[in-house]
Order: sequence, then structure tokens, then C-alpha cells
Amino acid sequence: MISLSNLTYYPIKACRGFDLAESNVERMGLEHDRRMMVVTAEGEFLTQREYPRLALVTPTLKNDSVTLSAPNFDSIHFNIQKSGVPWPVNIWKAKGVHAIDQGDETAQWFSDWLGISVRLVHIADGFQRKLNPEYAINSDDHTGFADGYPILIISEESLLDLNSKLDSPLPMNRFRPNIVVKGCEPFAEDTWKRIKIGEIEMALVKPCPRCVVTTIDKETLEKSKEPLKTLGKYRNHELGAIFGMNVIPLNSGRLERGMSVEIIQ
Repeated sequence: MISLSNLTYYPIKACRGFDLAESNVERMGLEHDRRMMVVTAEGEFLTQREYPRLALVTPTLKNDSVTLSAPNFDSIHFNIQKSGVPWPVNIWKAKGVHAIDQGDETAQWFSDWLGISVRLVHIADGFQRKLNPEYAINSDDHTGFADGYPILIISEESLLDLNSKLDSPLPMNRFRPNIVVKGCEPFAEDTWKRIKIGEIEMALVKPCPRCVVTTIDKETLEKSKEPLKTLGKYRNHELGAIFGMNVIPLNSGRLERGMSVEIIQ
């Protein structure tokens, strides 16, 4: 039996995520997931690619408020602002995404931590950042501040297969999946087109090409050539070195760890 073994959400883009036993799933992805983002004063998005110290920030979510903490750094608590005067920000090819600034205090906190002037924003209520029409299922498929798609899925067996080829095994958090499943063959998720977990149907639409973020240790910030070096040898694709599948939820519902995964197609 293939089962759902873990759920993870990343409330601020590129910060460390949290393992969940259950989560609501919306058309935009897991509830709260990648709804906030750090941007420059000009509204350009930032990630661990340029600022690996983002990986050390721990956001703790409670209702509609967040506490940000980092090693040897004073924490900050604030209420999330989801509506108000929108500010256009840019993420990849998406320009003018409507975002709500989270205030001067949070901006100063992140600026002090990163050593560069930045702002923290939340995607504006009701705004839909549409998906690439080449891979979208419905015209209204959308995401928040994820790189490109609402959900990323990986099987435990795929990570075990990769780790069997590495000198030092890597944890799953290097790849930041939202949904982890177990009980299948390695990379079986590559072949799935549609799955159903509980009442939620999902379309697996595109392999996930991996970037240098996977080479950053999320605890020490040390960088290496792995896993990209090894993935490039046996997981090479026209998109790049792939690991995991990008997923579009076709309806909303609730997921709980331990649920069965039905392969529809």
C-alpha cells in the first residue's frame, strides 16, 4: 500500500519548514504554505540561492500571527496582514504579483539578519498567480510564492535510492517537498498522472528540476556539489537534474498523515 507519510509547509519562502500530521489543502497548495516572501526594496524576490542564511530562520505560525526566530538573534512576533494597499512584487517571470507589506519592524528584522535592506510581504487575499499554461490543468490553477507549482511530492523510496549512491546521505529537507509518500518503487511518482488522497484529487504535471538550494546544508549552511553531481548522472532530464514531481490540487480538502494514496492514472 502506498501511504502518505509526511506533510510539510513553508510559511515563508525559503525558510525552514515544519512537519505536519495534518493540513488543509487549497487550490493554491497547503494552507499557509509559501504565502510570504522576502523581497528587495524594489520588490524582487530573494531565496537561499543568494542568501543561504534564510535557511536558518524559523517561523512559528499560530492562527494569524507569526514568530520569527534565528540562532543567537532576538525573535520578533507580528500579526499577518493579508489585505490593504497591494504592492507589486516579482517572482521569476511573474511580474506585478499583488502583495501586502508586513511592516517596518519585520522589514528591519530581516534586513538585520541578512545584512541587506529587504521587506517581508504576504500574497494579497484573492490574488491568483496563474500557473504556466503549458502544464496547467484548469485556467484558474494558481499558486502563491512557490517557485512554480502549488505542491511538490517525493517518495521516501526515491530518497533512499539517491542516498544509496551518495557518500553521505541527505535528509529530505534538502528537497523541500510538501507531501512525502512511502510504499512504492523508487521514482514511481514520476509515472503518476493523477492521484487521490482522501477527497483531494491531484495532477502530477511536471518533474522538478533541482537547483543549488539542494546543495546547502540547512543546519550549517555548508555547500557541496551533492546531490546535483549524482542526480546529473542518473536523473538527467531535458529540464535538468530532476527529483520530485510538481503537483496541482484539483479541489480542496484535508490531508492527514497515514492516508492511502490512490493512483488514478
